[in-house]
Amino acid sequence: MKYEPTLIKATFLRRYKRFLADVIMPDGSEITVHCPNTGSMRNCTTPNSPCWLHNSNNPKRKYQYSLEYVTTPCGAVAGINSARANTIVKRAIIAKQIDCLSSYSAIQTEVPYGNEKSRIDVLLTHEEGLSPTYVEIKSVTLQENGQGYFPDAVTTRGQKHLRELTVLAQEGVRAILFFCVQHSTVTSVKVASHIDPEYAQLLDAAICAGVEVVAYSTRLDAHSNTLYKAIPFVL
Repeated sequence: MKYEPTLIKATFLRRYKRFLADVIMPDGSEITVHCPNTGSMRNCTTPNSPCWLHNSNNPKRKYQYSLEYVTTPCGAVAGINSARANTIVKRAIIAKQIDCLSSYSAIQTEVPYGNEKSRIDVLLTHEEGLSPTYVEIKSVTLQENGQGYFPDAVTTRGQKHLRELTVLAQEGVRAILFFCVQHSTVTSVKVASHIDPEYAQLLDAAICAGVEVVAYSTRLDAHSNTLYKAIPFVL
């Protein structure tokens, strides 16, 4: 996806109240911006480090700017706007940039499904005679000791999604867990069993049931954030 206008480079100070962050703008002023991330942002925030902001140009918004990228303690860049992952993956699917998701006739988003009343991120309808493909997208920003991990905190919502995908797979429906890695130095993804052991157990069960796991890195700069290449998911 392209950023219009181009992202603004600022200095990150702190995150607080989950959805707020303080930054120093290029003119030296300190302002509060929206922090669009529901997770812990573990290993992502570094005080007095470069960050990048998106200007909404919406005078009705309480916070005109949103935090998009931060600099991690290891000096990498992480895209912390977790909602961007869905847009990035959806656009890559439409552009036929993901080989394993290229044979479809229609694409839908946020479609209700499952016994636990979930909404699938992407539902792909294929040519007549083929069952649909359900794609659940997760944004990855956590790196520890050079390894990418998901999740970065205990996620009951993520656990629910795995249960729903498992049921689909058991019924013979193609179900995919898609890790969109918004981190400039992560080259593989593992499940963070040390953070959420229940999620790890559910993922093992999902894979055994036939759920596919796909991971792609993204290329981040001030102009765009786009899907880049497939990377390994490490069991």
